[in-house]
Amino acid sequence: MSTDEIRAIELLGRVSYGRVATSMRAMPFVAPARHIVTDGRVLLRMHRGLGYHRACNGSVVAYGADNFNSGARKIWSVQFTGTAEIVEPTEEELAAFGPEPRAVDDEPFEPVYMRIEPQFVTVHELDYSAGHPAESADRPVELHSTDHSTDHSAEHPVDHPLDHSLERHLHHVA
Repeated sequence: MSTDEIRAIELLGRVSYGRVATSMRAMPFVAPARHIVTDGRVLLRMHRGLGYHRACNGSVVAYGADNFNSGARKIWSVQFTGTAEIVEPTEEELAAFGPEPRAVDDEPFEPVYMRIEPQFVTVHELDYSAGHPAESADRPVELHSTDHSTDHSAEHPVDHPLDHSLERHLHHVA
């Protein structure tokens, strides 16, 4: 396993959800999925009722996850690209997924599981702590909300210019 693959797997283990992307009837789509990493492969749990698993099964997909909403000064994004196949997870894998959602779009959740055999892995890291030695890289960044119903000025009296550049960057990334 390459250094990037090891790093991507370590980062992916920090979050529970990501997005799987492929095409259906020649149109691209992205769908949310719960994931675990087992034996160097990504195992996804999706809702069968949406039918996305049919487009993914046997196809090349990309699965990405990130910590964009974490508030961290070191933002990362990973992507696993490879062939997906529907599988039956082991009891240990089912336990690792944890509880299932009750419903998806107001219909009962029915799980389907897919394994991605990665052909290549990418890791991107955006370090917003560089150039600011007085600031800790692990200190969360307060992203400014458009909800002005609560006054947070007492909690964060100083408006840091880095916060605005991060907000602008994440707006363009999303």
